[in-house]
Amino acid sequence: MHPAIYKALRCQLLSIALIFLLGQSGILPPVDVLALAALQGLSASFIALMTKSDRWWLPIHLVFMPAIVLASQLRLPANTYALIFGVVLCIYWTSFRTRVPLFLSNRATVHRFAATLDTESPRKVLDVGSGTGSFALTLARLRPDWHVTGCELAPAPYALSRWLSRRSPNVTLLRQDFWALSLHDYELVYAFLSPTPMEPLWRKARKEMPAGALFVSNSFPVPGVEPEQTIEVGDRRQT
Repeated sequence: MHPAIYKALRCQLLSIALIFLLGQSGILPPVDVLALAALQGLSASFIALMTKSDRWWLPIHLVFMPAIVLASQLRLPANTYALIFGVVLCIYWTSFRTRVPLFLSNRATVHRFAATLDTESPRKVLDVGSGTGSFALTLARLRPDWHVTGCELAPAPYALSRWLSRRSPNVTLLRQDFWALSLHDYELVYAFLSPTPMEPLWRKARKEMPAGALFVSNSFPVPGVEPEQTIEVGDRRQT
């Protein structure tokens, strides 16, 4: 089991123990099971925050136990939960291991990115962790003389991006782990991932990308590395 999963499990178990002890001591007033689940979610999120878990774990801890309680009250057929699990697995796939959730580049970011680079800039672009193709497909339309490759491992976002790219001749989409993909063919690599993989990805880029190539990270800096240029998009996300 991945260390992040162990950490999340510890947060949940500590929170359950805390709520149980507070209830047994009489500090908590009598409340229904859903209210207890909500308190457990709040305490699990607080414990995760105090133990410096990645921020995207906080809403998961917050809703995990209330969702279980609500689901149990719906009395749905057992195979419904298997179906929901299968859908979530197809969307997020190995996010529990890589700690890279599904982030989508908005149009304002891609337009600003394309406008910043002159027409003689790199022609072969790779989007690592391309998701539904929000960056790769938009950039390919803005720069039809470039060839844009997207690399995505999760099956559902990959399948959607393949369908959306059916009329984009300058787009190649790979269902592959980007760690196993060589970067030596690409003059520009774009990443919108999470803080966790940035340092090893930077090492991979320096080792494999050709001289003069450009590495671009959306939102997440490489630890200890001063960027040559920072572009502020000015969107609501403050990209």
